Amino acid sequence: MYKSQPYVQISFEDFNQPLGLHMNPENRWVKKAEQIPWGQLEKDYAKNFPNPKGNVAKSLRMALGALLIQKEYHYSDEETVAQIQENPYLQFFVGLPGYQEEAPFEASSMVHFRKRLDEVTLMQINEKILSYNQKDDDDPTPPTDGSNSGTLTLDATCAPQNIKYPTDTELLNDARTHAEKIVDSLCQDCQWKKPRIYRQLAQKVYLNIVRRKKKAKKWLRKQIRKMLGFVKRDIQVIQKFLDRGAQLTEQQAIWWTTIQNIYEQQRYMYDNHTHSVQDRIVSFHQPWLRPIVRGKAKASVEFGAKFDMSLDQGIARLEYSSFDAYNESDILISTIRRYHDRHGNYPERVLADKIYRNRKNLNYCKQRGIRLSGPALGRPKKNEVRDKTIDEQDNADRVAVERGFSQLKGCFGADLITTKRKDTTLSSIALSVLALNLSKLTADALRQILSNVFKSRQIKNWTLYFSFFTKFTIIQ
Repeated sequence: MYKSQPYVQISFEDFNQPLGLHMNPENRWVKKAEQIPWGQLEKDYAKNFPNPKGNVAKSLRMALGALLIQKEYHYSDEETVAQIQENPYLQFFVGLPGYQEEAPFEASSMVHFRKRLDEVTLMQINEKILSYNQKDDDDPTPPTDGSNSGTLTLDATCAPQNIKYPTDTELLNDARTHAEKIVDSLCQDCQWKKPRIYRQLAQKVYLNIVRRKKKAKKWLRKQIRKMLGFVKRDIQVIQKFLDRGAQLTEQQAIWWTTIQNIYEQQRYMYDNHTHSVQDRIVSFHQPWLRPIVRGKAKASVEFGAKFDMSLDQGIARLEYSSFDAYNESDILISTIRRYHDRHGNYPERVLADKIYRNRKNLNYCKQRGIRLSGPALGRPKKNEVRDKTIDEQDNADRVAVERGFSQLKGCFGADLITTKRKDTTLSSIALSVLALNLSKLTADALRQILSNVFKSRQIKNWTLYFSFFTKFTIIQ
């Protein structure tokens, strides 16, 4: 069940400060809380709990606030709860009525917060926050003459997952050890005699591979053949048990599917003398992960979710995310359509990488009067004269989305995703985008305050201006 929260924007003055504790109303977490329409979000969040019975769920402000704090400082679940317990500003941000010394919730609740606030929900919250902070001088109406206006920047990147580097021998060993656990569990539950599966010999083969520094190609191929034999024997034993009526638990059923897929992929690569296979598994415990070819100097291949992010007037939006290595050019048309739904007109120009400039996207943009940055397809014409000024300006403006990726990975945890579930991994990426926008909105609000003070001529010299500026903490 869910206990309805007050649908009124709680101000800093409503926070009950204990005697002797003086809190600064200009603290960054106080300013960030002012940028979020908590009342509207709580009202929409309460619709997800129609059952009036059961334990009372935590409020949206507490769940979302804790996740944003974790993204800001890269804390673990336990450390996030500890910091909220010790910091009154963080307690105000998560919606507590006053300072308290007790922890507001257990660390395990962070997992449930990430499950409930999935990727779709977080992107809806992102749009509501942006709408709440829309300035009065912003003109949302499209041009009356029907012309295009604005700039849309689009690019794709990868959010690496926190897994060990995948190798054939490690995956086969993980499959073997988990198959042995299934065999032991079934024999114990059904009171059957354990079959001979040569686990000590298999472990010895694996250790010989790990301890050897230089692994010759022919030698390693022989060892992989041995490990394939051990896994095949385990699969046959488990299949015989299942035919006799043995039942697997939910976790064992997931292991069983992963073991069979790993064996089939490794057997295919061994028989065909190749190192690539479709939908290759790179982690036993996270079999949905796929290798993403990046071609970068730092890492040619990364293992994690790939996502497209767009920038519109400096605001980031998560356009698409997937664990498969999709072609990002397929996302351009849908991104332009969503831009049209927001503004009522198409963008004047779209800044994107060369991979987005295929014939389908070029024709779509040409029919709607959109200029897609970059050279034309094919060989350059003999007498073609390109405007270098426009090209240089497009390249300079397209750096903004790269800067956004840098902030996502450097400041908001998208450089290494530590969640273990498929849904929470995608929600972690969406939360990074939300935290990036919230940081920008907070900085813009503080910057506007300083600008108004300076324009009112209350500050007579630059020394006083900078001393006033130091009262605020701006996170970029």
